Amino acid sequence: MLQRVVRSTVIDAPIERVWAVLRDFNSHDRWHPAVEASHIEGGERGDQVGCVRSFTLKDGNHIREQLLTLSDRDHRSTYCIVEATVPLQRYVATITLKPVTDGQRTFWHWESTFATPPGREAELRDMVAQGVYETGFDALRRHLRQGEDLRPAGSAPMPTALPLPTRRVVLHRYGGAEELRAEDAQAAAPREGEVRIRQRAIGVNFIDVYLRRGWIPQMLPLAPEQPGVPGMEAAGTVLDAGPGAGGLLPGDRVAYLGPVPGAYCTVRSVPSDWVVRLPPAVDDEVAAALFLKGLTADYLLRDLGRVGPGTRLLVHAAAGGVGLLLCAWAKHLGATVLGTVSSEAKARLAREHGCDQVIVTRDYRFADAVQRACGGADVVVDGLGVAAREENLAALARCGHWISLGQASGPLPPIEPDALLAKSLSFSRPVVFDYVASPAVLAQRAQRVWAALADGAIRVPPIERYSLDAAAQAHERLESRERTGALVLVA
Repeated sequence: MLQRVVRSTVIDAPIERVWAVLRDFNSHDRWHPAVEASHIEGGERGDQVGCVRSFTLKDGNHIREQLLTLSDRDHRSTYCIVEATVPLQRYVATITLKPVTDGQRTFWHWESTFATPPGREAELRDMVAQGVYETGFDALRRHLRQGEDLRPAGSAPMPTALPLPTRRVVLHRYGGAEELRAEDAQAAAPREGEVRIRQRAIGVNFIDVYLRRGWIPQMLPLAPEQPGVPGMEAAGTVLDAGPGAGGLLPGDRVAYLGPVPGAYCTVRSVPSDWVVRLPPAVDDEVAAALFLKGLTADYLLRDLGRVGPGTRLLVHAAAGGVGLLLCAWAKHLGATVLGTVSSEAKARLAREHGCDQVIVTRDYRFADAVQRACGGADVVVDGLGVAAREENLAALARCGHWISLGQASGPLPPIEPDALLAKSLSFSRPVVFDYVASPAVLAQRAQRVWAALADGAIRVPPIERYSLDAAAQAHERLESRERTGALVLVA
């Protein structure tokens, strides 16, 4: 005869925060006191339906469980026991979350059915009800409240958080990709207003190349005793938080972008003002591939380009990470989108992402084609640099705006005012960090990126993955002009 155990409770946290922990099928060894250690078999993700977690209990028992269903819409998951030293037969459990009316609390329903050996029904029902469910409810409450002093008055003070081991990629001198070296180090505990993050994926961007080459030495100064660590963005999970960390808690899945390099590592403490929570539907690698690039596309189209129906937009490197997002989003906004690429294969990809006309060129000649196609561009987004200077001026329509976003072919020399005068052109050289200078603006822009992804205005670009230790190869690939889409380091 099947036994049925049902327990419910209310957790004093928003449903998104509770679900962020429970949707990770391998999170329970971080919060449930009965679990000694756990891992997902086969290297699969902890939110992959069909994955199997293998874990050991504190009492020495061993269990393998499989994730059967996972619904971010319904906040529900179902799992079963595949193999166990505990005699729970045909065990199937379901977790369901629902928001409480005030929106700041969560109703958690946990139930299971299983068979038992004769005579052990009551014992095993109590074990599941008390030792698993009710103990789990209390443990998750403590986990979500970590950082507050929950002990009775007069008890010993909480221990100070300690540094944690981290793997990082360092630069001892400026130069080529071969100067990037991986080493072991320590990640400092979070200070006031900071969170410490276990990073799963790290975005690779051209600004990292410029830092490595020494083109922006004030941003990444090097000293013999203090090597530089590149990287401006990453995604992962909060490990712990200092006081005043903006409500971020252990277990929160997050992405961040900051003006101080240092993201090429496995564990890092950063200001909470740089950080946003991730929606359940956006995994870490997608976040690392999209965050900086998506925020950049948002301010270029919305703030600088004012792109809308009828805008003639020219995007250089249209098959790159930012280029693909710009093409797709601008097309969604009603613009006429032109792009330059260096190969026919890249041209096909750019067209798939909304580029109306693609110009294939390896010698930075494109102005005549732009003028023939649309009479000149209202907005040019340029990451090419010095080699495209004269062609950009020639490709612009009257009153057009040239946005210089990068310098892949070399630093752009100063633009003389008279070069802009002939067609009443304007020129800007923006930096993304000034467009996300407050947590509120960062969160607003991030939400627009996730919404654009959800409604199909943009698509996840092709992602090339490299291990953290292979950062040098990732840089070589980025500089090769052969790649498309985004590059991510997997930590």
